[in-house]
Amino acid sequence: MIAIIDYGAGNIQSVYKALKFIGADCKVTDNKDEILNADGAILPGVGSFGDAMDTMTKRGIKDTIIEYTKSGKPFLGICLGLQLLFPESEETPGVKGLDIFKGTITRIPNQNRTLKIPHMGWNNISIKQKDGIFKDIEGEPYVYFVHSFYLKAQDKDIVAATTQYGVEIDAAVQKGNIIATQFHPEKSGEVGLKMLKNFVEMVK
Repeated sequence: MIAIIDYGAGNIQSVYKALKFIGADCKVTDNKDEILNADGAILPGVGSFGDAMDTMTKRGIKDTIIEYTKSGKPFLGICLGLQLLFPESEETPGVKGLDIFKGTITRIPNQNRTLKIPHMGWNNISIKQKDGIFKDIEGEPYVYFVHSFYLKAQDKDIVAATTQYGVEIDAAVQKGNIIATQFHPEKSGEVGLKMLKNFVEMVK
């Protein structure tokens, strides 16, 4: 069973529906035991870094997520779920993230006001790691983004994919059992469903 971690994020149902569409056994839950006993876990996310961390802390989910990531079982963060894995975000200074990886989360620069912020829509990605959720995905596929802040990972070895939007964005990370994407696989058509199928295979 894959636990979709519920802390009130906006895209939980779209993740649930996508997993059900590909035949995955999954459940939306905020129960500690259900999350820790799951075979895989997904941390979705839409919204504010600070609000998400505040909600997770109040519900006791923060420590559960950290414990789960140390279990060795497959873990996938999506959008804000990627940013939360890092120490902090420029969006809400002073709020501590999960601090699982090192790097900076900063606002997408737009000095000449030539870009639309938030970055919303389809962009192609350059895949750096050909395994994990990117197994058997060829070329530079287009995927769907919605974000105003972006990751610059400290350890470039964990970067699984990048994209360009005024600046190079670390669009996905993979290290061991932990995977995260800035884009939304559940909204990225056939290629996104393939990534989710790859994650389900990792869980099996």
